[in-house]
Amino acid sequence: MRHFISLACLLVGLSILASRTSIVLAQDADAPTIAKDSIQVTAYTLNSYQKSFDTWSWVPQIQFRVNGPITSGSQLWTEWKLPTGPWVKFDCKTEEVKKGKWVKTESNGHDVPEDKGSTYTGPVDFTIHLRNELAGTDVVLFTGKMKVAKEHSNESAAKTAEHNVYYVDQDWNLPIGYVYLTRDSVSAMNLPTVNVAFWARGDATDFQPHLFYQGKEVGKITFENNEMGKASFKADTSIEPTHTVDDSLPQKAQWSRIVCTFPNVKAWDKTGQPAKALPGQKGTRHILKDNPGEYEVKVLWKGKLARSIKFTVGPDGKADDSITKTNKMGDDRAIVPVQIIGDQDGQWDKDAWKTDAFYGNPLTGFTAVP
Repeated sequence: MRHFISLACLLVGLSILASRTSIVLAQDADAPTIAKDSIQVTAYTLNSYQKSFDTWSWVPQIQFRVNGPITSGSQLWTEWKLPTGPWVKFDCKTEEVKKGKWVKTESNGHDVPEDKGSTYTGPVDFTIHLRNELAGTDVVLFTGKMKVAKEHSNESAAKTAEHNVYYVDQDWNLPIGYVYLTRDSVSAMNLPTVNVAFWARGDATDFQPHLFYQGKEVGKITFENNEMGKASFKADTSIEPTHTVDDSLPQKAQWSRIVCTFPNVKAWDKTGQPAKALPGQKGTRHILKDNPGEYEVKVLWKGKLARSIKFTVGPDGKADDSITKTNKMGDDRAIVPVQIIGDQDGQWDKDAWKTDAFYGNPLTGFTAVP
């Protein structure tokens, strides 16, 4: 009897130890992490369901960035679960990455067998894993939840009774913005450029960003009545269904991340070379480090005020990134609230950020602007 009790205690102890080992692997400072704001999950619509072309279905696809280290023999993979239970698993392209470096990976709908297609809509759970057969480990790097919806395709009604296009609701992105720095083309991080990013729903064209400090616009330089280094925008990420949806769906389920760049606004100047103004030049370069305090970006969209983004700059020339650090986002982009002005985004869920942000990982310490 004593031997039985001793053996039972040993097994319990080993179980606890194994559990603790798994936790340590997942929380180890040298373990790989996911940049949470890089995750983009979408639905890939298939033109069939269980070998029938009368009904369309969907499979998941994903892209994300991983911060190293990723050791030799490692494999990133994802698992997806419907309310009925486990659904699909698939590997993502993986390569060895050193600590301090990162790699972007993805898996699209072509990587999932068509016989896995589903017609389900609603919440779907997913996890991102990293296994290593050489080390005998398998760690969960991220746990999330997405909301899948559907809409008729834009085909004629006679042909589209069950031809539904599937998409993932991304409205949670709209109230969340980012402020970050990029390398100057000549002076690199000795003279970094300021960028502000936000999301828009619908036609992502014709944005005009303007940056204000203490109520005055900064970063405006003209020479002989021509603006030099004008602030610009680009859509660096676009999310939309794989098929065109019916016009009845607001903004046709299209979301884009808009990046505004201010070439004449720098975080600091460590070049040791004073900026030189040309004869006849009006305006000067603006340095955040020399001008700490409150800033506001106002964005015109097709000539109408559509966004107001306020952020605070410290004496180090960086935007307040306390929310980023608190939520262990996996990168150095400061998270800031975005005020959506006007109706150009169409109808959208203004409360989605409270529960759906970063696919079921809402931000601690963040409050959206009414």
